[in-house]
Amino acid sequence: QARSALGPALDKATGTLLYNTAARLKDPKHLAFLVGYIARREILTDLQLSAALEYVRSHPLEPLDVADFERSCGVGVCITPEQIEEAVEAVISKHRAELLAERYHFNMGLLMGEARNRLQWADGKTIKNEVDLQVLHLLGPKTEADLEKRPKVAKARLAPAEKQKVAVVENGDMGTETQSLLEQLRGEALKFHKPGENYKTEGYVVTPNTMALLKQHLAITGGQVRTRFPPEPNGILHIGHAKAINFNFGYAKANGGVCFLRYDDTNPEKEEEKYFTAIREMVEWLGYQPYAVTHASDYFDQLYTWALELIRRGQAYVCHQKVEEIKGHNPPPSPWRDRPVEESLLLFEDMRKGKFGEGEATLRMKLVMEDGKMDPVAYRVKFTPHHRTGDKWCIYPTYDYTHCLCDSIEHITHSLCTKEFQARRSSYFWLCNALDVYCPVQWEYGRLNLLYTVVSKRKIIRLVETGAVRDWDDPRLFTLTALRRRGFPPEAINNFCARVGVTVAQATMEPHLLEACAREVLNEQAPRAMAVLEPLKVTITNFPAPKELEVLVPNFPADESRGFHKVPFHQTIYIEETDFREEADKGYKRLAPGQPVGLRHAGYVITVQNVIKDVSGRVIELEVTCTKSDVAEKPKAFIHWVSVPLACEVRLYERLFLHKNPEDPSEVPGGFLSDLNPDSLRVVHNALVDSSVHSARPFDKFQFERLGYFSVDPDSEEGKMVFNRTVTLKEDPGKA
Repeated sequence: QARSALGPALDKATGTLLYNTAARLKDPKHLAFLVGYIARREILTDLQLSAALEYVRSHPLEPLDVADFERSCGVGVCITPEQIEEAVEAVISKHRAELLAERYHFNMGLLMGEARNRLQWADGKTIKNEVDLQVLHLLGPKTEADLEKRPKVAKARLAPAEKQKVAVVENGDMGTETQSLLEQLRGEALKFHKPGENYKTEGYVVTPNTMALLKQHLAITGGQVRTRFPPEPNGILHIGHAKAINFNFGYAKANGGVCFLRYDDTNPEKEEEKYFTAIREMVEWLGYQPYAVTHASDYFDQLYTWALELIRRGQAYVCHQKVEEIKGHNPPPSPWRDRPVEESLLLFEDMRKGKFGEGEATLRMKLVMEDGKMDPVAYRVKFTPHHRTGDKWCIYPTYDYTHCLCDSIEHITHSLCTKEFQARRSSYFWLCNALDVYCPVQWEYGRLNLLYTVVSKRKIIRLVETGAVRDWDDPRLFTLTALRRRGFPPEAINNFCARVGVTVAQATMEPHLLEACAREVLNEQAPRAMAVLEPLKVTITNFPAPKELEVLVPNFPADESRGFHKVPFHQTIYIEETDFREEADKGYKRLAPGQPVGLRHAGYVITVQNVIKDVSGRVIELEVTCTKSDVAEKPKAFIHWVSVPLACEVRLYERLFLHKNPEDPSEVPGGFLSDLNPDSLRVVHNALVDSSVHSARPFDKFQFERLGYFSVDPDSEEGKMVFNRTVTLKEDPGKA
């Protein structure tokens, strides 16, 4: 096309413009239009071309307003050398004092930028040459001082409250990144469309009604970002859902918008009230409040009306193929695809009245999806009462039919979903456009998976049924209720999602990275206490008082301004069995005959005087003397202890599975149930904890000094507290 106007030999500048047009233009219908302007030498610079491409992207409907297009692209605008000289002169005059002071260390890009702003369509190279010339005229040639590099000025560090360093995982490696999740999701960070500019998204289908529908949409939303989190209420949320919650609620929050919690309750056979409650509880536990709580069933009447309209428009039909016949990648076409509209309307009404049995009839949409799946099902027959609508319906819509239309009804701006739904994007656009309703934009992101676990509902049910775990909230699982029960703070889970990052690629992470996030948060949140898992009785024979003393213990030793708690100190104390040896090996620093130790926070050093054993030779008690720390020789170590303690049960957890991918047959040929770790739970029935925790409630968290972080389990009863170990104090090198 260009050669027909310019001849066979095209100059390099024209060739570059043509190449960039072809490479950057998303919709080829405007290609000839733009090439014409290049061939006629009316678009001469890359700046003009960028403006032209943006114009056609922003004006998807034909015909284009040629006068407005040319005005927006600088067609016919002639910038003279004199204009460039005057503009640069004005900018240099404005910054003259700074230029004379800083000379060639001044940021010349600032001069160019301001000159370009004055003359939008001027050639950048010409402006640069003029800036260089006038600066040389003002300052003269560069001196040796001008050529010296200035030392870099250290940037002022932001306070932690302003910007917390967040670790990022790239290909499994830990790095550091200063962006919080909200920063990653804010504004232009994701290159998402602005509300009302759906048509600028690649692949978005524009119809003659699109712009009018978008105008109505903006009138309703006021240009506000709207997202939704749409879980199925047939199971408990897991760690992968945490990313979805953070992404949907976080994107809305970061951009001043709102997020709906919408239950996709279209499958009444599997839905239970406990799942509805647990899902909302977990969303709020992670720190998010839904703008509104809605249900797909709220819209059943409207969805049914639209299904009738779809049939009337010839875009849907009633089919009698069995489920087995339409499964797989290449099912045979339906022999009922071309049945008359009136016939499908009558049969669909019969479906609604219950005249067909389950599996005898479906309503199918006439389209081919991106993965090759043909004519997805819109409605199927199910004689199951619905938890909200009762017996009103015996036909229920499918995800493929319901999802995009519910998004349209709620005027969602960004329909965010995981990558596996990408194959449904075309059907999403198709259905909204087939009914001439507002069409949101579907955006996909990579799902989050964790090694050494399973998260599918079916597999977790199998684990519960076989007794491998107690229930959905067993702390060895990675459901959100299980993580809460184990003691993971919601901030740790949100930080973990931030570290994974807003990725399009699927992320498969090691559990120790989540544990590292928990340690960071718990170190700041969990007050200190002392507990002994394997108690050894110690009697202080020269106890310095006739009755028990009180010891002040800081809640957070690194910051004593955060308060103290009192711990009783009595003649009888208990220490860990492992903190005593009858013979001290080389490198052993704790208690042994002839080797004293300090008692943490007590201000005393104890020395063994007598070792008492039972008939089998096992050490059951130590008799010791104590000396105040300020007069005793400094001991090699300080150990934790308890006195007048509370009895408690402690549950110590390890990974539930032995292999990274328990569902992978190549890694675990016998199936995931054969891969269970026999040591995933160890219960310490007779542990002791100091009395400072006596008023703790379920889910309260503590750091038991030298042992790890622990959380109060809901199984706790009056007189017998139960603690779950959340994580150890330090990462086990063998798990990394």
